[in-house]
Amino acid sequence: MHYDAIVIGGSYAGMAAALQVVRARRSVLVIDAGERRNRFASHSHGFLGQDGVPPDEIAASSRRQLEAYPTLSWLEGRVEAVSGQVDSFTVTTADGESHRGRRVLLATGVLDQLPPVTGLAERWGKAVFHCPYCHGYEIGRGRIGIIGTGPMSIHQAELLTDWGDVSLLVNGAVELNRDARSTLERRGVTIEETPVDRIEGHADVVMADGRLLRFAGLFTAPRTAPNSLAEAMGCALEATPMGVQVRTDAESKTSVPGIFACGDVARAPHSVSLAVGNGAMAGAHVHRSLLWPETVQPVRDAVGTR
Repeated sequence: MHYDAIVIGGSYAGMAAALQVVRARRSVLVIDAGERRNRFASHSHGFLGQDGVPPDEIAASSRRQLEAYPTLSWLEGRVEAVSGQVDSFTVTTADGESHRGRRVLLATGVLDQLPPVTGLAERWGKAVFHCPYCHGYEIGRGRIGIIGTGPMSIHQAELLTDWGDVSLLVNGAVELNRDARSTLERRGVTIEETPVDRIEGHADVVMADGRLLRFAGLFTAPRTAPNSLAEAMGCALEATPMGVQVRTDAESKTSVPGIFACGDVARAPHSVSLAVGNGAMAGAHVHRSLLWPETVQPVRDAVGTR
């Protein structure tokens, strides 16, 4: 079958995009590897209508609604390669199957590059978070520790003071000039220069000097990056304060004609609600490109990496 659109990634942005296209009675294939970025979290917050609902329930309900449309096909698998051009793309999965489509939409999300602190990865999404709007309220105004990763940690520390008593654990990763230090101190942020040794318990940080700092929750600002598929497809990438993402224009088009991108892989900041909104808009742009193929032009002047 030759689909009108093939969506790579069946999480929130991908499903929101697919919904717009199938509601236009166009054929869509969603290929999903089952690796939602928030799969480690027990509950999703800050998403109107779904606040406090477990992420797997949101995803399952969304998929059921999407599959009610007869022009939707769903394939569980991992995409290995995309080739071809506008109106004639071939998407190949890890099991060697090939699928043809007129448009391709990347909704693969990003990979979180967590700081190499012992005990942190095991608590990611449970006691260690990145988004205060998603998880800050649940801290209950308790003590918040921020594991430093770079300049974004300073912004994170300032922002989180509305959610609790904040300590910035520099951990050798954050350079604090006089102005930054002064700003943090005015906001009541405690600055800990001693390196972090490990995290244990719920969110207890053992410092290199043996001190134990107990927190209600921890935050960190991981660097993010798309998987290798986007670059292999020839899509231009760009650097952001949060990491690397696929460069898109206002119509969700990448630098490759006929290939679109949405969600965390193409925009920052990141949250479920923002991904859904961006995905819905991207789906509409994909549909419009099918009606007016002369509008399928690549985004120009990409900056950053390629």
